[in-house]
Amino acid sequence: MRLGRSAALTAAVAVAFADSSIVVLALPELYGRFNTTIEGVSWVVTAYNAAVAVTALLLLLLVHRLSSTVLLGAGLGLFLAASIACAAAQSLAFLIGARTVQGIGAALLLVGALPVLGRARWTAAATFGLALGPALGGVLTQAFDWRAIFVAQAPVAALGLVGLVRAHAHVDAQEGWSRSLVRTLPANACLGLLFGALVGALFLAVLLVISVWDYSPIAGAGIVSALPLAALAMRWLRLEPLTAVLGGAALLAVGLVGLALLPSASVGFMIWSLALCGAGLGLALPVLSNVALDQGAGLTRSGTLTVGARHAGLVLALALIAPLLASRAPDAGDKALLRGTAVLLDARIGLDKKVPVALDLRKAFAKAQEGETPDLKQPFNAHGARTDPALAAVRDRLFGAIAATITRASRPAFFLCAGFAALALIVAAGFRRRIA
Repeated sequence: MRLGRSAALTAAVAVAFADSSIVVLALPELYGRFNTTIEGVSWVVTAYNAAVAVTALLLLLLVHRLSSTVLLGAGLGLFLAASIACAAAQSLAFLIGARTVQGIGAALLLVGALPVLGRARWTAAATFGLALGPALGGVLTQAFDWRAIFVAQAPVAALGLVGLVRAHAHVDAQEGWSRSLVRTLPANACLGLLFGALVGALFLAVLLVISVWDYSPIAGAGIVSALPLAALAMRWLRLEPLTAVLGGAALLAVGLVGLALLPSASVGFMIWSLALCGAGLGLALPVLSNVALDQGAGLTRSGTLTVGARHAGLVLALALIAPLLASRAPDAGDKALLRGTAVLLDARIGLDKKVPVALDLRKAFAKAQEGETPDLKQPFNAHGARTDPALAAVRDRLFGAIAATITRASRPAFFLCAGFAALALIVAAGFRRRIA
């Protein structure tokens, strides 16, 4: 049984690494590699989470009749095959399809791992993945490329599968049907909303830091890691359950409002805002998870529901945010072009450099009209900015002005995510007797 638990723990960690916290660091590279749009690249995350949510909610009808060992083994097999397929993807459509299969496998093995691990270990595995995900994603992406993230997931899943086969364990998910899960619905609704708000703190923040502010993947991982580190720090704080949930949702909302009000490419301001988001999640998630994983209603059934609820919240937020960002990209591109033109016209450099740089910038800005984030430094570097201090200074001023313009264009999306957190606060307050 100990070997079976090791296999289940390995499986849960593999899924944690596959989740948004690690894959989101690869999105900016995928953005350029497949020449896609914000909506296109968002489907790499959306497809996975939608598959987890749908599979988990369908399993809710059957899980009380199934063997956890079978679910865990089937999930590990699918997850392993899909991870290899993701690493080998040559097109965005194929990658999205493979991520969908990976999500189905993830749902199966998460549900199968719960009765083997128990509530505490199962929750700890998710926390471990959230904490290490951003850093690991940044290191792998910078040291190799985006494929390395999926390559790293495959052996972890294979190790779990081998351990499960060697264990010869058999665990029934649930004997018969037990009482209703209605009592857990408010906690699951709050979890879904908080995970939806998490999209703003991860998906949007990473796109800003790497695609707009031009930080390297590993530097971006360091910045975004402020969120899980703050979440881990808060887990040691002991508060009354209702206070923790309400305070956590409020902190998350305040942190997202802080991200929405970013004045420019301010790393310090972003780190503080992400830390507030992480502190809020660290306070609220453990309490809500304990309520959602209801032993009386059946640990496996309640766990299946909470897996579906969390990922449904992520999908809903992504479905609203990606079109919002894409719709604002052309207007942001026009404003950025005006700011950039003004900086370039005022620059004290010769026309022999101004004109060719301006023409190349025009091409770069055309990408923004198509929903892409342009590479604003390349036109300057192509005309000697690396060796010309005056041209480099103009490049940096222009880049700062345009980055600030595009940063402000993301405000509605951050406010929308803050709304998710605020709605979670309202739900928790309204159903406080079922959460406290």
